[in-house]
Amino acid sequence: MANRTNQELMDLRQKHIPFGYPNMAPIPIAIQSAKGAVIKDVEGKQYIDFAGGIGVQNVGHCAEQVVAAIKEQAEEFIHTCFPLVMYESYIELAKRLNEITPGDFPKRTFFVNSGAEAVENAVKIARHATKRPAIIAFENAFHGRTYMAMTLTSQIKPYKWGSGPFCPEVYRMPYAYCYRCPFGLEYPSCKIQCADYLEDFFVGHVAADSVAAVIAEPIQGEGGFIVPPPGYFKKIKAICEKHGIIFIMDEIQAGMGRTGKLFASEHFDVTPDIILTGKSLGAGLPLAGVTGRADIIDNTSAGAVSGGTYGGNPISCKAGLVVLDLLQGEILEKAERLGKKVRDRLLSIQQQHEIVGDVRGLGAMMAIELVKDRQKKEPATDEAEELVKRCYEKGLIVLRCGAYHNVIRTLMPLVITDTQLENGFAILKDSFQNIT
Repeated sequence: MANRTNQELMDLRQKHIPFGYPNMAPIPIAIQSAKGAVIKDVEGKQYIDFAGGIGVQNVGHCAEQVVAAIKEQAEEFIHTCFPLVMYESYIELAKRLNEITPGDFPKRTFFVNSGAEAVENAVKIARHATKRPAIIAFENAFHGRTYMAMTLTSQIKPYKWGSGPFCPEVYRMPYAYCYRCPFGLEYPSCKIQCADYLEDFFVGHVAADSVAAVIAEPIQGEGGFIVPPPGYFKKIKAICEKHGIIFIMDEIQAGMGRTGKLFASEHFDVTPDIILTGKSLGAGLPLAGVTGRADIIDNTSAGAVSGGTYGGNPISCKAGLVVLDLLQGEILEKAERLGKKVRDRLLSIQQQHEIVGDVRGLGAMMAIELVKDRQKKEPATDEAEELVKRCYEKGLIVLRCGAYHNVIRTLMPLVITDTQLENGFAILKDSFQNIT
C-alpha cells in the first residue's frame, strides 16, 4: 500500500466507508504501530493512549506474550469452528473463567465474537431457563448495538435514533447515579432507595413473575462511568433471588482488571448468576465470554446457545489464556496503584477547575463529569468536546461518554509507564486552560 497521510486516509474513508459508521476522533489519525500505551500514526506522531481501544487494551498494545501466542497458533491452525472440530485452547479458557469468576458453584462458559453477542445470548439463556419473557435494564446502560443489545441500551442518540421498533418485553428502571440522583436524595441517608425501588417497579411496570433477568453493568461505561454505592447490588440481587429472577452482570468494559480487581463485581460483594466478559479478554482480538451457573446455562436445548462459526476462534482463545496469565500476575497489582494515581490527578484538576463537577470511578476506570455550574450541574457538553479535541491535537487520546457526552473517561492500558502517565496528564491539564 502507498504511504498516505492522515488526511488522505480520512478522505478515502469518507469516500468508501458509510457516514453512519462512527468516527470518534476529532482530528484525522491513522495508526502505523502501537506498543504498550503509545500509538504512532502514519506521519510519525506519537499519542499517549488514554482510551485503550475503548477498554480493550488493559494488558497493553502488542504485549509480547500475546503476540507470541498469536503467531504460534496461526502457524498451527487458524479456524475449524469449535462446534465442528474442538480444540484445547477453547476448553482451557472456559475452564479458567469457570474457576476465577465470582461464585462457588458449578459453572459453564462459552465464547462469542463480541460483547453485544454475549448480551444477546445471556438474554436468550435467561428466557429459556425461567420460561419468562421480560428483561429489566437500567437508565444510562450500554449493552451493545445489535437489536436486543441496542434495546437494552438506554441512550437514544447516537445509538437508537431512527432504528425502531425495538425488541419487546424490555423494561428500564433508574440506576444509582448518585451525582444526579433520580430520586433527589443523597447517600447514605437515602438508604439506597434506588435499589429498593425494584419492588415498586414490579407493581407499576412489569410483574416480577414475568421477569426472566435483570441485567446491569457494575460500573456503567458509556453511560458515564457511574459507580453505584456499596450495598446497591446486594439489594438488587436479594430481590432477584426472592422472585426467581436471574441476575446478569455485564463486565465487558469494567472487567479484566480495569477496576483493580479481576472483576468489578468483586468490589460489591455480589455474585452474578451470569457474568459477561469481553473487550480486554482478547487483547484486541474478537472474543467475549458468557459464564454462568451450570443449572441455568445447561437448562437449554442443544443449539439454544451460540453455535456461531467464529465464536471462540483458536487465535483469540490463545490470546485470552495469555491475558489471564498476565492479569493474574503483576499487572493486576499495578492496576490498583494506577487507579490511585489517576484519581489523585483528576481530583487535582477538579480543585483547579470549576467546570469539573464530579470525579468518580474504581481502580483505573476513572472519569470526570464537566458541568457549566456545580450547583445546577448543567452538562458542559460543548466544553467536553473541545477538551477532547485539544488533547488529540497535543498528543493524548481520550474519550467522552455519558448521557450528555460531558464525561471524560480514562481507559489507559494498565501497563502505562509513570512517565507516560505524567505526560498524558500534563496534556490533559494544559488542555483545560481557557476552556471555560
